[in-house]
Amino acid sequence: MALLSALLTFVVAMGISLLIWFSFGADGGQELIRRRLDAVQRTERRGNLGLGAQLVRDEMWSGLPALNRLVLRWSWPTRFKDFVMQAGMKTRPGKIVLTCVGLAVLAFVITKPLYSFPAPVFVAGIMGVLPLVYVAVKRRSRLKRFEEYFPEALDLLNRAIRAGHAFTTGLGMIATEAPEPIAGEFRTTFEEQNFGLPLRDVLQNLCDRVPLIDVRFFVTALMIQKETGGNLSEILDNLAHVIRDRFRIYREVRVKSAHGRLTAGILMAMPLVMIFGLRLVNPHYMNVLFQDPIGPWLLWGAAGLQIAGSALLWKIVHIEV
Repeated sequence: MALLSALLTFVVAMGISLLIWFSFGADGGQELIRRRLDAVQRTERRGNLGLGAQLVRDEMWSGLPALNRLVLRWSWPTRFKDFVMQAGMKTRPGKIVLTCVGLAVLAFVITKPLYSFPAPVFVAGIMGVLPLVYVAVKRRSRLKRFEEYFPEALDLLNRAIRAGHAFTTGLGMIATEAPEPIAGEFRTTFEEQNFGLPLRDVLQNLCDRVPLIDVRFFVTALMIQKETGGNLSEILDNLAHVIRDRFRIYREVRVKSAHGRLTAGILMAMPLVMIFGLRLVNPHYMNVLFQDPIGPWLLWGAAGLQIAGSALLWKIVHIEV
């Protein structure tokens, strides 16, 4: 029985390793073509496709045809694909989902002989969520960098317009001179415009790829200026000034809420510190929770309530500006 369990663990671990290796590999030379044609797909979904020909698009959510046919029956794969794209990752969403499932199965197989229920299920759930957490952290970091460099990009576009360049030429200048991820997103916008999409659809695609309030302000201001007229240079100057003021207010809020964030961190860490401290000082006092049949259920229930309370505290002390 022990030999069979060890063999099963080896097979699952080998399968997960190969899955992760294939999941985070490059997609080949078709990545650029897929990104460009994806803009046409977004425009067609909004009903604004002005091109006469129907273009062939890569709509594969996964490299596995069976999995691709299965997930396209629901609406959530499109939102998850956008979520992965906003993180700047080139991995197909289906590979990430398969990695989550594989890690969860591997964790369950390893922990089931060692711990009683519901510990294997809890550990499997944590391991299965880890790839999604990685994508979410990477997405948040990328959007934060974009928001930080966005006012400088607007200033660069403003200077290009004042120097007599066209608006699309200013987009190309941002794509070549601005830092990442500003350069990458505006490079895609510039290439979509050269590809033949109308300016309104190109800017709407930028909003879809970068879901930030500042980008929506930028696109809305450009659309209003295009329809009603006005001084575009002055509009961009005022928009950059508003964004910088919002960052200043956000930093002031973080300073004034530092005490609340510190208190929230202490409250979230206190249960774990108390458990390990009592375990070291008085082991017999804590062994009841581990030896009694009801003890593990109480511990897992407390862990779930602690996670929910920590999320609520973190939401309270993080104020959006």
